[in-house]
Amino acid sequence: MTRIMSKPPARRSGQQAFVLGEDPDGSHDLSALLVDPVYTSGLTLPGGSAEQDELPHLAARRHLESETGLVLPLRTILTADYVPAAEFPEDLNLVYAGGMLTPRQADIVRRHKPPQAIRALHWVPRHRLRDVMTDDQYRRVADAWDAWEHGAGLPLLIQGVPVPVG
Repeated sequence: MTRIMSKPPARRSGQQAFVLGEDPDGSHDLSALLVDPVYTSGLTLPGGSAEQDELPHLAARRHLESETGLVLPLRTILTADYVPAAEFPEDLNLVYAGGMLTPRQADIVRRHKPPQAIRALHWVPRHRLRDVMTDDQYRRVADAWDAWEHGAGLPLLIQGVPVPVG
């Protein structure tokens, strides 16, 4: 097999999970699960970079489990966000549908102690997202929320084969 590029450009691949909870904090609002990372300002979706040759959905699942204690099947991509090179190498962030948590899963999040890189976990209703996130993170989450509400999304394929659910 011939390589198309002898020296491919440096690129990051961010994998994030969009997880919702129904009234997790008693507010009677549907809320998104966000993390407060120590390395940046504002809240973000759980997630992080994929390692070299790590399947993207498994990277999202690894970060989600580490940061929140949840292990969820992640195969549907709600949104893709391309970030051109600036301070960091260019980036492509994929946001996966983590779905609506059951009360048992919400309890796992409540009891989970996140790693040191995460200050805290937060449930944030849609109307408060803009107040707690940077503009780019807010737009990414708002787009994912819209896709989730409308049943939109794309299955992740690995070499043309859909990733199995589970």
